[in-house]
Amino acid sequence: MKNVLVLCTGNSCRSQIAHGYLKYYYGENANVYSAGVETHGVNPKVIAIMKEDGIDISEHTSNNVLEYKDIDFDYVITVCDHAKEVCPYFPSNAEKLHHNFPDPSKLNGTEEEIHAEFVRVREMIKSYCSEFVKSHS
Repeated sequence: MKNVLVLCTGNSCRSQIAHGYLKYYYGENANVYSAGVETHGVNPKVIAIMKEDGIDISEHTSNNVLEYKDIDFDYVITVCDHAKEVCPYFPSNAEKLHHNFPDPSKLNGTEEEIHAEFVRVREMIKSYCSEFVKSHS
């Protein structure tokens, strides 16, 4: 069974979305974790937009990467440049992958514009996760 860790700055948006989709696509064939170099809590907008796509992440928590230091990961995926730059060293043979996704929580605009940005980023991450699982199963 594969162990997959998704890392972001605060483990509130992008890593939570990726966690949800990776778990969905892998099913019972992988243990999926997400964490941040800090913890900011799970963004309620992320829970809502994932629910719109049929993925329930309402029980997810925001975790610090150091909580998982004793797990032997097969893959560590960073989903923002900041996490890639400041992530602590993991003494493992994990394959490290990186894709910098936009942070939808940074957008200022109307509720409709903000929702559209969350959906846009969700779809980018969904596509990435689908391709990742196809090529790393």
